[in-house]
Amino acid sequence: MKKKPEILTQKRLHELLHYDVGTGIFTNRITRSSNAIIGFEAGYTKPTGYIVICIDNRIYRANRLAYLYVEGYFPEFVVDHKNRIKTDNSWSNLRHASHQCNVRNNSLQKNNTSKVKGVSFNKNSQKWRAHMEVNGVKIPFKRRKYKHTAVIDRWEAEVKYNFNTCNTSSSAYMFLKERALICT
Repeated sequence: MKKKPEILTQKRLHELLHYDVGTGIFTNRITRSSNAIIGFEAGYTKPTGYIVICIDNRIYRANRLAYLYVEGYFPEFVVDHKNRIKTDNSWSNLRHASHQCNVRNNSLQKNNTSKVKGVSFNKNSQKWRAHMEVNGVKIPFKRRKYKHTAVIDRWEAEVKYNFNTCNTSSSAYMFLKERALICT
């Protein structure tokens, strides 16, 4: 019969690692293996961009370990990086967020040609359109002749649906601000 792995506790984490809240870096308090030497930075960066640390034969994301280290528990939901930098695990950059809030704070996708999240150009109609989903429901937007009007639609919807509580820097807001189309 396979032994069930023990749940990592704050006490055990403190025994093994030191967490610097300012830098977000974990260092080894003891030598645990040839890859985990006392005084050295713990963990490695995965291809997904997140730092992970192996503790007692189990892999944890460093951002979740930071919560356990400081608060004493693993968050129920997601630990979001406010500045969207997955390797910045400084305490001031982390927040407990719902999956929906975390998605709202995602960076622009690489294939986004408008440079504004949730705004795209339709080649067939030759018009711009905002896109948004709230609680699994797609919000309808009009097709617009000009990009900036579609961006205004997107920004107004972000405000209406409280995206600002999750999104630390809206690309729609930044687009409008850069062009003096919005008051700050």
